[in-house]
Amino acid sequence: MRFSGVRRGALLAALLALPALGALPARAQLAQPEPDTGREEKAAVAARRHLVVAANPLAAEAGLAMLRAGGGAVDAAIAVQLVLGLVEPQSSGIGGGAFLLHWSSAERRARSYDGREAAPAAARPDRFLDASGQPLAFLDAVASGRSVGVPGVLRMLQMAHRRHGRLAWAKLFEPAIALAERGFPLQRRLQALAQGDPLLRRDAAARRLYYDAEGRAKPPGTKIVNAQYARTLRRIARHGADAFYRGETATAIVRALAAQRVPGDMTIEDLARYAAFERDPVCGPYRGWRVCGVGPPSSGGVALLQMLGILERAGFHRAGPHSEEAVHLFSEAARLAYADRARYIADPAFAPQPVKGLLDPEYLDRRARLLGRRAPGPVAPGEPGGGTTHLSVVDERGDAVALSSSIEHAFGSRIMVAGFLLNNQLTDFAFDPRAAGVPVANRVEPGKRPRSTMSPMLAFDADGALRLVAGSAGGAAIVNHVAKLVVAVRDWGLDVQEAIALPNFGSTGGPTLLERGTRYQELGEALAARGHVLDFARMTSGLHAIERHAGGWRGGADPRREGAARGD
Repeated sequence: MRFSGVRRGALLAALLALPALGALPARAQLAQPEPDTGREEKAAVAARRHLVVAANPLAAEAGLAMLRAGGGAVDAAIAVQLVLGLVEPQSSGIGGGAFLLHWSSAERRARSYDGREAAPAAARPDRFLDASGQPLAFLDAVASGRSVGVPGVLRMLQMAHRRHGRLAWAKLFEPAIALAERGFPLQRRLQALAQGDPLLRRDAAARRLYYDAEGRAKPPGTKIVNAQYARTLRRIARHGADAFYRGETATAIVRALAAQRVPGDMTIEDLARYAAFERDPVCGPYRGWRVCGVGPPSSGGVALLQMLGILERAGFHRAGPHSEEAVHLFSEAARLAYADRARYIADPAFAPQPVKGLLDPEYLDRRARLLGRRAPGPVAPGEPGGGTTHLSVVDERGDAVALSSSIEHAFGSRIMVAGFLLNNQLTDFAFDPRAAGVPVANRVEPGKRPRSTMSPMLAFDADGALRLVAGSAGGAAIVNHVAKLVVAVRDWGLDVQEAIALPNFGSTGGPTLLERGTRYQELGEALAARGHVLDFARMTSGLHAIERHAGGWRGGADPRREGAARGD
């Protein structure tokens, strides 16, 4: 990012004016819109040629089929995403948005693609305020036509395919269409989330798919046939993304939103004008590695690099694995990074983004010296979220994709159109457009993209070789999950599956979070003695990662979800 007329010293001074964060009032629990549904231990999967890791085995197998057919990483990623929208609809789909990192081995170049949703042209800063000017309750905002942003994932996937795809666009749709038409077994996680969700069964189309006549979620293993989704995909396979953003599907989206109890204001023109963007990745060092992520409107890459930069300066690698000192340093670094995130990060088309300043070595030096200092003043702990998924792919040429996609809350807005669920991503904007009388950077504005925490990541060793392809679900805590993976592999010498399986921990700007029911709970007393306010949370991550090792590639899937790694 460039800042004409702003001297480096002045920028650093402005950034450093933000105080260190200390003990903040704890919330009852970190918001978990995608609740815990159990744990299944997994083993790392090794492969020599190519590898796919995704949040559902059917999706991973679809990606592997594309690789075996001669496709590249982008081809596999598209097939995986389309199947995930069918079998894991609570987390992502064509009614949502995504960020994609692509690594070209031949060019030795990383690219970033932005398919984040956008606010309709009619959106205004008071969108989520009630009649008295107070912010709406979160679920009240979610369950309305006003929460839905213009979906971005298909425009982004088509852009990436045109630049990097090797197989025909239509072929990538075949696995999802076949599964939607012949049916797939309702898996335990989707069934449990549907049963526990208070809103989804209100939508007539969703009720027919996932519930019985009494409104109970159908039993696990029930065959789910989604003919409408297959029909929608067939049109998009034949005519490209325009078949979604114009014509029958676009009209159905607009009509469905207008018919809600709290109607939406998205128009046919909003859908037609949506554009995906290629943006520069944000990259920085960590102990001899080079780590790259996506930049604004996602806060993920910047916050991840800030955390790692602060941890390196604090000597984190000398803290014992799984120790109270490690958790202390990690959560304090996260608290500082999330403070900057809350203050600065927004859509770069609407607010100057001081990315270079936030990652400046001198600024990180000074931030690292604040670790452990306590200063009053609350900072918002980050938007809830959880309707998110991540997939990682490496193909036989060594090209790679890290793709994180989302519909925001579990099951998004709970509005189903043409076989897919629409997002509620606009609730990722700040509900109150002003703080202390000053406009909030992440306030609602027409055409604006809400801030995200999605953190697809690529890491390279000192020789420039690709080492890690990773990302996670987990709402506001995503950056913590991805940072945990990096330090566990780089500093603690764990393999990728061991690193993913570690208990989750960190902070999203409020209390120190420790994953409930894990050995890290035992660190609570020592951390409390150091002034930490603790929250023992479920922290349902969705880390899916690939690492290079001597024999080729090794993939790991999060035991907290139903993911799988598949490769040859």
